Amino acid sequence: MSVSSSPASLTAAERQTVRELAARRKPGYTMPGELYGNPLVYRAELEQIWRRGWLFVGHTCEIPTAGDYFTFDLDKDSLIVIRNDDGAVNALWNVCRHRGTLMCSESQGRVGRLVCPYHQWAYARDGALVSCRGMHDEIDKSQLGLLKAHCRELEGMIFVSLADEPLDFDVAAEAIAPLLRPQGFNRAKVAKTVDYMVAANWKIVWENNRECYHCNVNHPQYIKANFDHYNADDTSHRIQAKIEQAVAHSEEKWSSAGLAVSHRRTGMTEFPGMGPHGWFAANRTPLVEGFVSETLDGRQVAPLMGDYADPDVGTLRIRTLPNMWNHSSCDHGVSTRLLPMGIDRTAVRVTWLVHQDAVEGKDYKLEDIMPFWQMTSEQDWELCVAAQKGVSSSHYVPGPFSTYKEYNVDAFVTWCLAHLSSSGEPGA
Repeated sequence: MSVSSSPASLTAAERQTVRELAARRKPGYTMPGELYGNPLVYRAELEQIWRRGWLFVGHTCEIPTAGDYFTFDLDKDSLIVIRNDDGAVNALWNVCRHRGTLMCSESQGRVGRLVCPYHQWAYARDGALVSCRGMHDEIDKSQLGLLKAHCRELEGMIFVSLADEPLDFDVAAEAIAPLLRPQGFNRAKVAKTVDYMVAANWKIVWENNRECYHCNVNHPQYIKANFDHYNADDTSHRIQAKIEQAVAHSEEKWSSAGLAVSHRRTGMTEFPGMGPHGWFAANRTPLVEGFVSETLDGRQVAPLMGDYADPDVGTLRIRTLPNMWNHSSCDHGVSTRLLPMGIDRTAVRVTWLVHQDAVEGKDYKLEDIMPFWQMTSEQDWELCVAAQKGVSSSHYVPGPFSTYKEYNVDAFVTWCLAHLSSSGEPGA
């Protein structure tokens, strides 16, 4: 049983206004400022992007035993993501079926039963109503369990959809699972989580992620380990030879382990695509010679994860719109989760994972596994804040995208505006 995916749906007139605003964007150019700062556009994004798509909420290792839970909030909605007695993970709406009180106010915890703090209605871990003292005998408890949202596990990652009829998740699972499985996130643990509140619109954060035009100047750590800051306009014969050598070396070495290079050319892999299946992507790429992990010096700094028997496995990259990207090395993985908190605020959670048996201080140190992506992320947040201030200016005028370096930003903007221009009906 589910609930409506649009508790405060836009009117037909409001949808038409949003479509007209979206149509003002010139192809190949950045978006007009009002598409970042108009509250009506923000409401339309919540309804037509965030409440329809699959949202990454966390990792299964965060709730390892029955009764473990964490909450996940989007706008005015809250979910309880909980592990059942049978080991499955459910997403329950965090709303008591009696008077609507919030069931769980803590961000995480463990429960035997879910008990409403108001009148003590009690629910089993699967959401079934088991006790409602003071009610008449004729109350049908089987009809008053906590409502469920759609929830799927994918090789140690948890996704939910707030839609009545969600997008086809199996297509994403079939594409991502073979690449993700060797990483062993279902045999991992959280080493560290850092939460940020970035003073920028969520689209600006994604636009920043979708290009490496800014990397040479702003990410000195990142460019030492990766090739994707090179593009067709600035890849010399020497650099091209290094890329081809790294790909050939990786293909020869990885084949025996069942791994494969899935991105062979310069620049970033193309993402997103259009259509109903354009919201996810995954690829494995080689690192620069001398790097086996995305650490400051390229060394392996924690036990190998998952199925890896050798540290030379490149880097695994996963992206799902609208709210997750992950970069994983042989010895650790880093997941970044976005949540919109208003037209100019984005909550970002960065989570570092290691093998479940790794012991902090003995097998790994946070000061070894964290700096590469902590520094890169925080460098990006500063750029996003500056971009937000710029597009909010009365004298901001949309500029052209680089076809060499910003093709993915152009694709992301086109993807967003296509959703805003849809009819607003489920499945559109």
